[in-house]
Amino acid sequence: MKDQLTVRGMVIGAIGVIIITTSSMFIALKLSSLPWPIIFVALLSMFCLKAMGKTNLKEINVTQTAMSAGAMVAGGLAFTIPGIWMLNPDAEVNWVMLLILTLGGVVLGLIFTALSRNHFIERTDHSFPMGEACAETLEAGDEGGGKAKLLFITMGLAAVFTFIRDWFGKIPAVLINHKMTAYGSFCGVYICPMLVGIGYMIGFVPIFFFFVGTLIADFGILFGGTEMGLWDVATAGNIKSSLGIGLMVGTGIGIICKKILPKAKRIFGSMFFKSSAGDAIVPMRWAPFAMVILAFVFTLVLHMGVVPSIITIIGVWVTTGMAAECVGMSGINPMEIFGIIVLIAAKACSTIGGTEAFFVAAIVAVACGLCGDVMNDFKAGQLLHTDPKAQWVAECIGGLIGAFVSVGVLMIIITAYGGECFGGEMFPAAQAGAVSAMVGGISNIPAFFIGMGVAILLYFLNFPVMTLGLGVYLPFYMSATAFVGGLIRFIVDKFIPKFEEKNTGTIIASGLLGGEGITGVIVALIIAVQAII
Repeated sequence: MKDQLTVRGMVIGAIGVIIITTSSMFIALKLSSLPWPIIFVALLSMFCLKAMGKTNLKEINVTQTAMSAGAMVAGGLAFTIPGIWMLNPDAEVNWVMLLILTLGGVVLGLIFTALSRNHFIERTDHSFPMGEACAETLEAGDEGGGKAKLLFITMGLAAVFTFIRDWFGKIPAVLINHKMTAYGSFCGVYICPMLVGIGYMIGFVPIFFFFVGTLIADFGILFGGTEMGLWDVATAGNIKSSLGIGLMVGTGIGIICKKILPKAKRIFGSMFFKSSAGDAIVPMRWAPFAMVILAFVFTLVLHMGVVPSIITIIGVWVTTGMAAECVGMSGINPMEIFGIIVLIAAKACSTIGGTEAFFVAAIVAVACGLCGDVMNDFKAGQLLHTDPKAQWVAECIGGLIGAFVSVGVLMIIITAYGGECFGGEMFPAAQAGAVSAMVGGISNIPAFFIGMGVAILLYFLNFPVMTLGLGVYLPFYMSATAFVGGLIRFIVDKFIPKFEEKNTGTIIASGLLGGEGITGVIVALIIAVQAII
């Protein structure tokens, strides 16, 4: 552990997390998206550490874990909290409240990451495509040779393509069928190398059901149901979103009942039994006390109330498992959706106020963002044989720094432009807008419960219902592009298996993920600098 968790590594990681968190906050608010930072920070960590002298892949892996942790903390905050001002531009939320809820989400994310890492990384066959791509990138970069050339050529081509698309606007990001937009559908293709790479690395079967979910939602509900006169366009949209959320909630219940509860003592035993180390990365006897303290703080300082505070903590337990499953199976972490799920539960069981409901969503989104992101780092660590304890300590450092930085950046934006800047041309913050729309509750209760019931049943039948639910909820163009990658993988495995025997396809896919991911972070940095200046 000594040659992995080093002082120089954590200094580099701390500086990096400040930069990445700042840029992530701006890109999440400005472009309503957030590129995975893992490959960018891995290469940056490798460059910095090699420049300082002798290093190893494990030290690089631990350093990158610290550096990337703050990005999704910023995402959790940016994808939820601005909705407060979208509903009420004169809302008064001070920096102390924002810092408390962000730190609360980070602490809960750290707890459940430590408890569930072994289950999701060691005991499932989830691919965690971003983590695999990161490990492939570091190994190829360290070894050199033909693999490295193929990886970096692919990465360079993807980076150039993405920069032309996103910065110069010479290539359309999405090709949309405008006839379908009349039905509320974003039917089209996302011109995204990263999604093609993710589809390839995940494989055909999960991506196929991802696409099936989209077909059900867009051609079945939005187009088919409306054309048949079963409902109007607005109702169709409500059914689509409620069904998608229901499917994901049901999947979460299935995960807990089928995979977590039967192994609860092993996974969570370290919190309650002195003699049980359980699956936890580090001793966790302090975790229940931390949760009780957080419940009091949420109740008294954030004015969330006792019941919503308890529901939030339980909700984080459920949704961090969903986030890990989701990232492992699809490479996507819809953290704001997980926040919406728990927000709805809190509203159903209490009379929580509007602002406080956003607090619930933000705490959950931050925890899920952190947990989902770091599971990628842990997957890379598993492949590189890194000590998970060293990674978890790095996650703590990066996550806590990220909390302070993300709150500071958000407060600077609010002070400079006022709350009315959110939801408009300056900072569209589309995800926060979706959260604000759900503060009133689930738009179609029957669709939600149908989705939840179907998901529980299908999950117990080993059906990849998580990706199905994502397909129902997310825009058509995302699943269509991922399906292209999955289809390519099917063709390769079926007709030219030798192509993958030397991981040639995986290396190319890793390059696509890395090229777009790195370019996304660079563009975010440029936008952040311009906004500050």
